[in-house]
Amino acid sequence: MTTYNEGSPLISAAELREALASARPPVLLDVRYQLVGAAASGPTAAEEYREGHLPGAHFVDLDRDLAAPPGAPGQGGRHPLPDPERFGAAMRRFGVGADRPVVVYDGGPSLSAARAWWLLRWAGHLDVRVLDGGYAAWLAAGLPVTAEVPAPEEGDFKPAPGQLPTVDADGAAAWARSGLLLDARSGERYRGETEPVDPRAGHIPGAVSAPTSENVGPDGRFRPAAELAARFRALGAGERETAVYCGSGVTAAHQILALEAAGLPATLYPGSWSEWSSDASRPVAVTDQPG
Repeated sequence: MTTYNEGSPLISAAELREALASARPPVLLDVRYQLVGAAASGPTAAEEYREGHLPGAHFVDLDRDLAAPPGAPGQGGRHPLPDPERFGAAMRRFGVGADRPVVVYDGGPSLSAARAWWLLRWAGHLDVRVLDGGYAAWLAAGLPVTAEVPAPEEGDFKPAPGQLPTVDADGAAAWARSGLLLDARSGERYRGETEPVDPRAGHIPGAVSAPTSENVGPDGRFRPAAELAARFRALGAGERETAVYCGSGVTAAHQILALEAAGLPATLYPGSWSEWSSDASRPVAVTDQPG
Protein backbone atom coordinates (compact mmCIF):
# COMPACT_ATOMS: atom_id res chain seq x y z
CA MET A 1 0.00 0.00 0.00
CA THR A 2 1.32 3.42 -0.91
CA THR A 3 1.60 5.66 2.14
CA TYR A 4 2.59 9.29 2.50
CA ASN A 5 4.32 11.30 5.18
CA GLU A 6 2.08 12.90 7.78
CA GLY A 7 1.01 16.27 6.45
CA SER A 8 1.32 15.21 2.81
CA PRO A 9 -1.25 16.80 0.48
CA LEU A 10 -1.73 13.38 -1.16
CA ILE A 11 -3.69 10.30 -0.14
CA SER A 12 -3.65 6.84 -1.72
CA ALA A 13 -6.73 4.88 -2.74
CA ALA A 14 -6.14 2.40 0.08
CA GLU A 15 -5.75 5.18 2.64
CA LEU A 16 -8.90 6.86 1.38
CA ARG A 17 -10.85 3.63 1.70
CA GLU A 18 -9.81 3.47 5.37
CA ALA A 19 -10.63 7.14 5.93
CA LEU A 20 -14.13 6.70 4.49
CA ALA A 21 -14.78 3.89 6.96
CA SER A 22 -13.63 5.98 9.92
CA ALA A 23 -15.72 7.91 12.42
CA ARG A 24 -14.80 11.15 10.66
CA PRO A 25 -15.02 10.44 6.93
CA PRO A 26 -13.96 13.14 4.47
CA VAL A 27 -16.14 15.03 2.05
CA LEU A 28 -15.44 13.75 -1.47
CA LEU A 29 -15.30 16.15 -4.42
CA ASP A 30 -15.12 14.86 -8.01
CA VAL A 31 -13.37 17.54 -10.08
CA ARG A 32 -13.07 15.85 -13.45
CA TYR A 33 -12.56 18.39 -16.23
CA GLN A 34 -11.71 18.51 -19.92
CA LEU A 35 -8.52 20.56 -20.07
CA VAL A 36 -7.21 22.32 -23.17
CA GLY A 37 -6.18 19.75 -25.76
CA ALA A 38 -8.66 17.07 -24.66
CA ALA A 39 -10.63 15.40 -27.42
CA ALA A 40 -13.80 17.24 -28.34
CA SER A 41 -15.67 13.99 -28.83
CA GLY A 42 -16.67 11.64 -26.05
CA PRO A 43 -18.48 12.22 -22.78
CA THR A 44 -18.19 15.44 -20.84
CA ALA A 45 -16.77 15.44 -17.34
CA ALA A 46 -20.28 15.69 -15.89
CA GLU A 47 -21.39 12.73 -18.00
CA GLU A 48 -18.38 10.71 -16.85
CA TYR A 49 -19.32 11.50 -13.26
CA ARG A 50 -22.90 10.35 -13.80
CA GLU A 51 -21.62 7.10 -15.32
CA GLY A 52 -19.55 6.33 -12.24
CA HIS A 53 -17.85 8.01 -9.28
CA LEU A 54 -16.70 7.32 -5.74
CA PRO A 55 -19.68 6.67 -3.46
CA GLY A 56 -20.86 9.91 -1.87
CA ALA A 57 -18.76 12.17 -4.11
CA HIS A 58 -20.23 15.46 -5.30
CA PHE A 59 -19.43 16.70 -8.80
CA VAL A 60 -17.64 20.06 -8.91
CA ASP A 61 -17.82 22.05 -12.14
CA LEU A 62 -14.47 23.81 -12.49
CA ASP A 63 -15.74 26.63 -14.70
CA ARG A 64 -18.78 27.30 -12.50
CA ASP A 65 -17.54 26.49 -8.99
CA LEU A 66 -13.76 27.03 -9.09
CA ALA A 67 -13.41 30.10 -11.30
CA ALA A 68 -14.99 33.44 -12.08
CA PRO A 69 -16.02 34.23 -15.68
CA PRO A 70 -13.05 34.97 -17.99
CA GLY A 71 -11.67 38.48 -17.62
CA ALA A 72 -11.22 41.15 -20.28
CA PRO A 73 -7.93 41.03 -22.23
CA GLY A 74 -5.07 41.49 -19.82
CA GLN A 75 -7.35 41.18 -16.78
CA GLY A 76 -7.66 37.92 -14.92
CA GLY A 77 -7.17 35.38 -17.69
CA ARG A 78 -9.40 32.44 -18.62
CA HIS A 79 -9.91 31.12 -15.10
CA PRO A 80 -9.82 34.01 -12.61
CA LEU A 81 -10.11 33.14 -8.95
CA PRO A 82 -13.77 32.76 -7.97
CA ASP A 83 -15.69 35.21 -5.87
CA PRO A 84 -15.11 33.93 -2.32
CA GLU A 85 -18.80 34.08 -1.39
CA ARG A 86 -19.88 32.10 -4.45
CA PHE A 87 -17.07 29.62 -3.89
CA GLY A 88 -18.01 29.23 -0.26
CA ALA A 89 -21.67 28.68 -1.10
CA ALA A 90 -20.74 25.94 -3.58
CA MET A 91 -18.48 24.21 -1.07
CA ARG A 92 -21.14 24.33 1.66
CA ARG A 93 -23.64 22.82 -0.79
CA PHE A 94 -21.24 19.88 -1.17
CA GLY A 95 -21.04 19.42 2.59
CA VAL A 96 -17.67 21.07 3.18
CA GLY A 97 -17.27 22.11 6.80
CA ALA A 98 -14.48 23.90 8.58
CA ASP A 99 -13.72 20.88 10.77
CA ARG A 100 -14.39 18.10 8.27
CA PRO A 101 -11.57 16.75 6.05
CA VAL A 102 -11.91 16.99 2.28
CA VAL A 103 -10.50 14.74 -0.44
CA VAL A 104 -10.60 15.87 -4.06
CA TYR A 105 -9.96 13.80 -7.17
CA ASP A 106 -10.26 13.90 -10.94
CA GLY A 107 -9.86 11.35 -13.72
CA GLY A 108 -6.21 10.61 -13.08
CA PRO A 109 -3.26 12.99 -13.08
CA SER A 110 -4.86 15.46 -10.62
CA LEU A 111 -4.55 18.51 -12.90
CA SER A 112 -8.02 19.84 -12.10
CA ALA A 113 -8.25 18.31 -8.62
CA ALA A 114 -5.22 20.38 -7.69
CA ARG A 115 -7.17 23.55 -8.50
CA ALA A 116 -9.81 22.58 -5.91
CA TRP A 117 -7.08 21.65 -3.41
CA TRP A 118 -5.32 24.99 -3.88
CA LEU A 119 -8.54 27.05 -3.70
CA LEU A 120 -9.70 25.37 -0.50
CA ARG A 121 -6.29 25.92 1.06
CA TRP A 122 -6.22 29.53 -0.20
CA ALA A 123 -9.67 30.02 1.34
CA GLY A 124 -8.55 28.75 4.72
CA HIS A 125 -9.45 25.04 4.82
CA LEU A 126 -6.57 23.24 6.53
CA ASP A 127 -7.44 19.58 5.89
CA VAL A 128 -7.57 18.97 2.15
CA ARG A 129 -5.87 16.17 0.25
CA VAL A 130 -5.77 14.93 -3.32
CA LEU A 131 -6.42 11.30 -4.25
CA ASP A 132 -3.14 10.35 -5.91
CA GLY A 133 -3.91 8.88 -9.32
CA GLY A 134 -7.53 9.97 -9.10
CA TYR A 135 -10.49 7.92 -10.28
CA ALA A 136 -8.20 5.68 -12.35
CA ALA A 137 -6.24 4.68 -9.23
CA TRP A 138 -9.46 3.96 -7.33
CA LEU A 139 -10.65 1.69 -10.15
CA ALA A 140 -7.24 0.01 -10.42
CA ALA A 141 -7.47 -0.85 -6.72
CA GLY A 142 -10.77 -2.63 -7.35
CA LEU A 143 -12.71 -0.29 -5.09
CA PRO A 144 -16.46 0.32 -5.49
CA VAL A 145 -18.02 3.05 -7.61
CA THR A 146 -21.60 4.16 -8.09
CA ALA A 147 -23.83 6.12 -10.45
CA GLU A 148 -25.98 7.34 -7.57
CA VAL A 149 -25.82 11.12 -7.19
CA PRO A 150 -25.84 12.22 -3.52
CA ALA A 151 -28.30 14.79 -2.30
CA PRO A 152 -26.99 18.30 -1.60
CA GLU A 153 -25.54 18.70 1.88
CA GLU A 154 -25.13 21.73 4.10
CA GLY A 155 -21.66 22.43 5.36
CA ASP A 156 -20.51 25.41 7.37
CA PHE A 157 -17.29 26.36 5.58
CA LYS A 158 -16.75 30.13 5.35
CA PRO A 159 -13.85 31.20 3.14
CA ALA A 160 -11.10 33.41 4.53
CA PRO A 161 -9.27 34.10 1.23
CA GLY A 162 -5.58 34.84 1.03
CA GLN A 163 -4.22 31.97 3.12
CA LEU A 164 -1.94 30.94 0.22
CA PRO A 165 0.14 33.57 -1.61
CA THR A 166 -0.57 34.90 -5.08
CA VAL A 167 1.17 37.33 -7.41
CA ASP A 168 -0.14 39.54 -10.23
CA ALA A 169 1.39 40.17 -13.66
CA ASP A 170 3.75 42.89 -12.45
CA GLY A 171 4.82 40.66 -9.61
CA ALA A 172 5.41 37.74 -11.99
CA ALA A 173 7.63 39.94 -14.14
CA ALA A 174 9.65 40.95 -11.08
CA TRP A 175 9.78 37.36 -9.86
CA ALA A 176 11.28 36.21 -13.17
CA ARG A 177 14.11 38.70 -12.65
CA SER A 178 14.85 38.18 -8.96
CA GLY A 179 13.45 34.78 -8.00
CA LEU A 180 12.39 31.58 -9.75
CA LEU A 181 9.31 31.72 -12.00
CA LEU A 182 8.29 28.28 -13.25
CA ASP A 183 6.23 27.80 -16.42
CA ALA A 184 4.11 24.68 -15.87
CA ARG A 185 2.91 24.33 -19.50
CA SER A 186 4.35 21.91 -22.05
CA GLY A 187 7.81 22.61 -23.40
CA GLU A 188 6.36 23.27 -26.86
CA ARG A 189 4.12 26.04 -25.55
CA TYR A 190 6.93 27.48 -23.43
CA ARG A 191 9.27 27.64 -26.42
CA GLY A 192 6.58 29.24 -28.58
CA GLU A 193 6.39 26.38 -31.06
CA THR A 194 2.63 26.10 -30.63
CA GLU A 195 -0.17 27.89 -28.83
CA PRO A 196 -3.57 26.15 -28.98
CA VAL A 197 -5.71 28.70 -27.15
CA ASP A 198 -4.03 31.92 -26.02
CA PRO A 199 -3.36 35.05 -28.14
CA ARG A 200 0.44 34.79 -28.37
CA ALA A 201 2.97 31.97 -28.19
CA GLY A 202 6.01 31.95 -25.95
CA HIS A 203 6.67 32.58 -22.28
CA ILE A 204 7.24 35.30 -19.70
CA PRO A 205 10.83 36.52 -20.14
CA GLY A 206 13.06 34.92 -17.53
CA ALA A 207 10.67 32.08 -16.69
CA VAL A 208 12.00 28.52 -16.50
CA SER A 209 10.23 25.61 -18.20
CA ALA A 210 8.94 22.95 -15.78
CA PRO A 211 6.07 20.98 -17.40
CA THR A 212 3.58 19.48 -14.99
CA SER A 213 3.69 16.23 -17.00
CA GLU A 214 7.05 15.54 -15.33
CA ASN A 215 5.46 15.56 -11.87
CA VAL A 216 3.74 12.21 -12.43
CA GLY A 217 4.55 8.75 -13.68
CA PRO A 218 2.85 6.79 -16.48
CA ASP A 219 0.08 5.73 -14.08
CA GLY A 220 -0.87 9.34 -13.30
CA ARG A 221 0.44 9.14 -9.73
CA PHE A 222 2.89 11.68 -8.39
CA ARG A 223 6.55 10.78 -8.37
CA PRO A 224 8.02 10.10 -4.91
CA ALA A 225 8.62 13.20 -2.82
CA ALA A 226 12.41 12.78 -2.95
CA GLU A 227 12.33 12.68 -6.78
CA LEU A 228 10.11 15.75 -6.92
CA ALA A 229 12.41 17.59 -4.53
CA ALA A 230 15.44 16.70 -6.65
CA ARG A 231 13.66 17.86 -9.79
CA PHE A 232 12.67 21.23 -8.41
CA ARG A 233 15.94 21.86 -6.59
CA ALA A 234 17.77 21.27 -9.87
CA LEU A 235 15.71 24.14 -11.29
CA GLY A 236 16.62 26.40 -8.37
CA ALA A 237 13.70 25.90 -5.96
CA GLY A 238 14.74 26.03 -2.35
CA GLU A 239 17.58 28.42 -3.10
CA ARG A 240 15.25 31.04 -4.59
CA GLU A 241 11.67 31.89 -3.74
CA THR A 242 9.44 30.22 -6.30
CA ALA A 243 6.31 31.28 -8.20
CA VAL A 244 4.39 29.28 -10.81
CA TYR A 245 2.16 30.03 -13.79
CA CYS A 246 0.56 27.96 -16.55
CA GLY A 247 -2.07 28.68 -19.20
CA SER A 248 -4.90 29.86 -16.96
CA GLY A 249 -3.92 29.10 -13.37
CA VAL A 250 -5.23 25.52 -13.25
CA THR A 251 -2.23 23.29 -13.94
CA ALA A 252 0.00 25.72 -12.04
CA ALA A 253 -1.86 24.53 -8.93
CA HIS A 254 -0.71 21.01 -9.82
CA GLN A 255 2.86 22.29 -9.80
CA ILE A 256 2.34 23.90 -6.40
CA LEU A 257 0.85 20.63 -5.15
CA ALA A 258 3.94 18.75 -6.36
CA LEU A 259 6.20 21.34 -4.75
CA GLU A 260 4.33 21.03 -1.45
CA ALA A 261 4.62 17.24 -1.60
CA ALA A 262 8.38 17.84 -1.98
CA GLY A 263 8.42 20.19 0.99
CA LEU A 264 8.96 23.35 -1.07
CA PRO A 265 6.65 26.41 -0.90
CA ALA A 266 5.50 28.30 -3.99
CA THR A 267 3.30 31.23 -5.03
CA LEU A 268 0.62 31.14 -7.74
CA TYR A 269 0.21 33.64 -10.57
CA PRO A 270 -3.55 33.09 -11.10
CA GLY A 271 -3.91 35.04 -14.37
CA SER A 272 -1.04 33.08 -15.89
CA TRP A 273 -0.27 33.05 -19.62
CA SER A 274 -3.87 33.71 -20.67
CA GLU A 275 -3.72 37.06 -18.88
CA TRP A 276 -0.13 37.91 -19.78
CA SER A 277 -0.36 37.08 -23.49
CA SER A 278 -3.61 39.03 -23.97
CA ASP A 279 -1.94 42.25 -22.81
CA ALA A 280 -0.06 43.67 -25.81
CA SER A 281 2.14 45.74 -23.52
CA ARG A 282 3.69 42.61 -21.95
CA PRO A 283 6.87 41.24 -23.56
CA VAL A 284 6.99 37.67 -24.81
CA ALA A 285 10.04 35.40 -25.11
CA VAL A 286 10.22 32.55 -27.62
CA THR A 287 13.81 31.45 -27.09
CA ASP A 288 14.91 28.21 -25.48
CA GLN A 289 14.96 27.90 -21.71
CA PRO A 290 17.57 30.28 -20.26
CA GLY A 291 20.69 28.61 -18.96
